[in-house]
Amino acid sequence: MTNHAQPPADPYQDVPTTVVFDEFSETATTLTGLHNSRSKGAATAEEREEWWDKVMALRNARRAVPAHDRDQLIAHIARWTRVIEELESSERG
Repeated sequence: MTNHAQPPADPYQDVPTTVVFDEFSETATTLTGLHNSRSKGAATAEEREEWWDKVMALRNARRAVPAHDRDQLIAHIARWTRVIEELESSERG
């Protein structure tokens, strides 16, 4: 049986919270850009609105997370990074 090490709960354990917040902001900005781009390139008004709703939901989530709450910052970074990877993967086909 192979021993698979679990990633640490805080992948930023040696990094100040201010830097984690910067990563959080940067990840949110990247995802917002992807959602906005898809909204602008949508084939229908309904699809455009769906992507724009995601932009607004992301903005609201970003505003709701306190800058000092490492756990929430890290959870959002992980979640948003997965979405970014999925969107970028789907663009490549």
